[in-house]
Amino acid sequence: MKSEKYDQIFKLNKAWLESKKEEDHQYFKNLYEGQNPEFLYIGCSDSRVPANTITGLDVGDLFVHRNIANVVSNNDMNIMSVIQYAVEELKVKHIIVCGHYGCGGVKSAMEQKSYGLLDSWLRNIRDVYRHNYQELSVITDENTRYDRLVEMNVMEQVENVIKTSYVQKSYNKNGFPTVHGWVYDMKSGKLIDLDINFESCLKEVQKVYKID
Repeated sequence: MKSEKYDQIFKLNKAWLESKKEEDHQYFKNLYEGQNPEFLYIGCSDSRVPANTITGLDVGDLFVHRNIANVVSNNDMNIMSVIQYAVEELKVKHIIVCGHYGCGGVKSAMEQKSYGLLDSWLRNIRDVYRHNYQELSVITDENTRYDRLVEMNVMEQVENVIKTSYVQKSYNKNGFPTVHGWVYDMKSGKLIDLDINFESCLKEVQKVYKID
């Protein structure tokens, strides 16, 4: 059943498209003709973390994939297809994995309870928790431990991106893309670069996952 809020979307869309045409009458024609983004953004589906808004980038600047807790799983054909297309067809220069403090997926993964079908997805994050349990267990403040797992999850997913053949082959041939890990702080609105050393991480990953 439709609602006033639902109908409002189409009114807002009309106002937006009219404003864009006033700025540039060729705006939509140019968008339709193709895309050339420099960035692939892999983020969380959380409605409070819209990719273009928090980065300040315009339509066409970001190729975007979002899922619960910004997970990069090799069993997920959706995200593997996105990475391959972004690297091989769009020739993106940067791949960004962006998590956020206050992530519900990470919070759920920290709890010892079942969420039904979601458990298979949360296992990706619970494995990060398990691998880093010793460091996390000594953090007595729950919120600090929660934030740290958010960061660790981003770092793990960055490694998972680097493990892919598409990224390694392109980097060996072209010198790009590089992969970055960010966290968005919803309390302040600030993007935080975790300063992951891509080349160092690549060398570490390639001890096992090297793709010639």
